[in-house]
Amino acid sequence: MINLKSTCTWALITLAASATLLIAPAADASTTEAISTTQVASVSDVLLPGQILKPGQYRRSQNGVFTLLMQADGNAVLYKGRTALWGTMTNRRASSLVMQRDGNLVVISGRTRIWASNTAGSTNARLAVQNDSNLVLYNSRSKPVWTRSMVLGTLGVNRALKPGQALFSTNRIYRMMMQTDGNLVLVKNGTTPLWHTATGKNPGAWAIMQADGNLIVYSPANKPLWSSKTAPHAGAVLQMLNTGNAVIVYGRTTIWQTSTEGR
Repeated sequence: MINLKSTCTWALITLAASATLLIAPAADASTTEAISTTQVASVSDVLLPGQILKPGQYRRSQNGVFTLLMQADGNAVLYKGRTALWGTMTNRRASSLVMQRDGNLVVISGRTRIWASNTAGSTNARLAVQNDSNLVLYNSRSKPVWTRSMVLGTLGVNRALKPGQALFSTNRIYRMMMQTDGNLVLVKNGTTPLWHTATGKNPGAWAIMQADGNLIVYSPANKPLWSSKTAPHAGAVLQMLNTGNAVIVYGRTTIWQTSTEGR
């Protein structure tokens, strides 16, 4: 059943603090020292345009509870104390987190971009580590354009959509929404359903883009309810396009789609 009443509003999505990780990333050897709350040095809670977090560097919320750490293993992780709440799932050693001046927050390994918030165009945006556990990108007018509960453009490998979370097209017109009733629904302009997995009546179900290339909706008991049947294509990702089509891409090849382009 397509129940748009169960979908979250834009305000809820932008302000939600829940993470999109299936499994919290493990801390590396440098974590304990770097995120110690006993340090007396003042640490900024904001990553400003053009600033970079190199391995071992971090930003901390003003209340001292939450820390965004760029780990030596290449993963940028948000911690509450020693508990991981969110991460970029990048895991490529010696990577850096960069707040680009074009508004895109990226993880870069050498010259290769391996993760991005997909918020380019929000010139001079800044990243804030907030006291409410959220990571928020604010544009130059102090309007939120991204939070850690949002996924823009691409749902990467091992990334999950929990109930109430969505994969948005970068133009914000289309979204693949994991409804609280268990249905994964593609919606236009927040009101018009275009496609769904027909997995309603399963409250608490969630979706994940698995490492084997399969997009699966699981019940709360981790029973598969629906699958894109695209395994084995290790490294494939789900993309929500500005055209209205949701596709699974393996390299440059589309291996699955909702066939909703232009609707």
